[in-house]
Amino acid sequence: MRVAILSRGENLYSTRRLKEAGEARGHQVDIIDTLHCYMDITSSKPTVRYNGEVLPQYDAVIPRIGSSITFYGTAVVRQFEMMGTFCVNESVAISRSRDKLRSLQLLSRKGIGLPRTGFASKPDKIQDLIKNVGGAPLVIKLLEGTQGIGVVLAETNKAAESVIEAFMGLKANILVQEFIKEAGGADIRCLVVGGKVVAAMKRQAAEGEFRSNLHRGGAAQLVRLSKEERATAINAAKAMGLNLCGVDILQSNNGPVVMEVNSSPGLEGIENATGKDVAAMVFEFIEKNAKPFATKTRGKG
Repeated sequence: MRVAILSRGENLYSTRRLKEAGEARGHQVDIIDTLHCYMDITSSKPTVRYNGEVLPQYDAVIPRIGSSITFYGTAVVRQFEMMGTFCVNESVAISRSRDKLRSLQLLSRKGIGLPRTGFASKPDKIQDLIKNVGGAPLVIKLLEGTQGIGVVLAETNKAAESVIEAFMGLKANILVQEFIKEAGGADIRCLVVGGKVVAAMKRQAAEGEFRSNLHRGGAAQLVRLSKEERATAINAAKAMGLNLCGVDILQSNNGPVVMEVNSSPGLEGIENATGKDVAAMVFEFIEKNAKPFATKTRGKG
């Protein structure tokens, strides 16, 4: 098979591992810089051009679209879909996952466990917004934030009011969420491929930090999921329409709650923590499912 990886960096661990895994299984794998693609949209035969040439017809595309280029990246994925190429994650699903508010609304509609969350533009009573999610301590998040950036833990109601007012003064869109204290600064990253959890790790925040992101000093270890945690991860991926994603779960007193669903999950931390060849599992999924014009969301915008 001929497979393209849409990625801005050929030396990134996840991109490199996917290329190695694909080639080890006998596939031709090309790495294409997403921002250097340009598209012929008006032609009756849609194409993607790259370095002055029309790209060949690929059997499958693996989108590794960074959050900062979501708009253009999903446009490129959509063009491949129009050409009949099988995309591991479809453009509509990637767009859903990048909109934190929309993601939570979709997960809520499917009855998936979530922390109590508030969203507002200009609430008349900030105190009521805080009270509605259970009061301090609480977490305030920028909607456009990623990798733990733009996430603030407010220890008191007064601190929460100040942070919310500051963000609103900057005309930033924010979410206000209850702080799951019993999680103890830890979360579980579940890697879902083709509707199955293929690997899971527990990430523990560094001392004095409540964000468990590995690049912020968090530590990871292999974890055994409960039946409920596994079902939560699978259902979250399904609700978002993602074939490949990372689902971040907190262990609360009310059961597992989903914090985020990531459509371009990193492979380094989870492969190192679990010893599993996740990249090869992605290609196993492609081998079983890659068919022309298999995009389920076509015609739905």
